[in-house]
Amino acid sequence: MVAPGILLVDKPGGMTSHDVVARTRRALGTRKIGHAGTLDPMATGLLVLGVEAATRLLTFVVGLDKTYEATIRLGVATDTDDAEGEIVSTTDASSLTSVAIAGGISALTGRIAQVPSTFSAIKVDGRRAYDLARSGQAVQLKAREVTVSRFDVVAQREVSGAASGYVDLDVVVDCSSGTYIRSLARDLGAGLGVGGHLTALRRTRIGPFAVGDAGTLDAVADAPMISPADAAASVLGRFDVTADEARDLRHGKRLPGAAARLPTTPMAAVGPDGALVGIVERRGGDVKSAMNMPEEASA
Repeated sequence: MVAPGILLVDKPGGMTSHDVVARTRRALGTRKIGHAGTLDPMATGLLVLGVEAATRLLTFVVGLDKTYEATIRLGVATDTDDAEGEIVSTTDASSLTSVAIAGGISALTGRIAQVPSTFSAIKVDGRRAYDLARSGQAVQLKAREVTVSRFDVVAQREVSGAASGYVDLDVVVDCSSGTYIRSLARDLGAGLGVGGHLTALRRTRIGPFAVGDAGTLDAVADAPMISPADAAASVLGRFDVTADEARDLRHGKRLPGAAARLPTTPMAAVGPDGALVGIVERRGGDVKSAMNMPEEASA
């Protein structure tokens, strides 16, 4: 039996998120593993994996804010908006000033409408956008609202040996779930009139989980597991319940008048034994279970 929990893995480049899940399934000897938030093969960094019954918690992780470290190349646009695509235009970007770049970044900070890359995994009429794009079909994706709360340039340099005068920006981005960093690179380059694409991407944070606490894929079998209770409490906050309340919640009963004890909703209900009872929410003045954890798999 594999204990349920959350695993943090530092994904290497050159493989898909599904590849990481497949490797982890083999290493742990279980098929019940899922991930929260896909990373492109080119990207590295934090993948949050749910193991066994803790896969139920991934729905609360997917929508969390994220932090990325990235490199944007200005002066070159590609059809995929990243370095794996075909170059579609080049422009001398060497005359760009830091002030102009800061202005372009400012326009892409805050609550913005963003059109995802046509080579994204978004489904269009049941098919992935990247499959349609690769087959030569025209793909038109709708803009969606996202929030970019930080978009900082930490380094700016001209690319040595580039005859076209390309400029690389190392950036750090804090953003809401659903934000495409490739699209930020594309839109920054377009706004500056020189084109742009992503050459490197590393995810360093998802909500309270940091890549510094993640293990390598090669050592995933020996990586420490975050218990369901600790993981859920770190994401949603902890709501302590008595043994009797834990039993009632597991049996589908409400906790009468307990809503006053629930500062936010939903929260992670944790029993006196430290086990995760489930995720609870307010219902009027009561507290009820929105999702129960199997008792034998909740510790």
